[in-house]
Amino acid sequence: MPRSALDRLWLRGGYPRSFLAQDDEASFRWRTNLVRTYLERDIPELGLRVPSSTLRRFWTMVANAHGTIWNASEFARAFGVADTTVRRYLDLLTATFTVRQLQPWHANLAKRQVKSPKIYVTDSGLLHRLLDIETRSQLDGHVKVGASWEGFLIEQVLRQLRVERGEAYFWGTYAGAELDLLVVRVSTKLGSEFKRMDASSVTASMRSALEDLELDRLDVVHAGKATFALSERVRAVAASRLIDELAAI
Repeated sequence: MPRSALDRLWLRGGYPRSFLAQDDEASFRWRTNLVRTYLERDIPELGLRVPSSTLRRFWTMVANAHGTIWNASEFARAFGVADTTVRRYLDLLTATFTVRQLQPWHANLAKRQVKSPKIYVTDSGLLHRLLDIETRSQLDGHVKVGASWEGFLIEQVLRQLRVERGEAYFWGTYAGAELDLLVVRVSTKLGSEFKRMDASSVTASMRSALEDLELDRLDVVHAGKATFALSERVRAVAASRLIDELAAI
């Protein structure tokens, strides 16, 4: 995919009328209307009795927590409700495919591993609307730019590989080792890390993931132009070539 198209897809998201809009302003306006329709019409039509203002506030909080570990207590305190209530809100958004809960992988290791899911707004365009990001320059300067990039590329990988439920995870330990995405399919384990900068070296965290998870391959997907080997079983993959690379798997 050309880099210009990839950048537009990242900013505007994958809804056709948003992606194909005449300009960023029109795209942003369409997503504004989509959010309103989803909250005020679609959710009630499903028989779900959550006030639209409450769910919008919750969805916006999820957007601000995009790419982080789910913390029910923190959300519950913000709303003044029980943990089970905010968990219900999260599951509602997950069931309607607007939020992804990426579950943790538990390896048989003598290490304390993260056991709560990571949360992401599924469509990058909706994420940017909830964060009030309209242009690429606003996105580049936003504190969530790295997390946005990560979530966007996770969705591209999962869609291209046609990953089914129970095949996608993240991995993390309390000692700091982590892996953004782990795809487990039969006996094959594919790992992915997502970097906004050019990939140039294998980190200690990557080495730990390779060894502890026994990965068949680890791809470091980056914003640069080149795809090249970093070491045995590790390669840097240009995001603009990601779809072609995955098609070869």
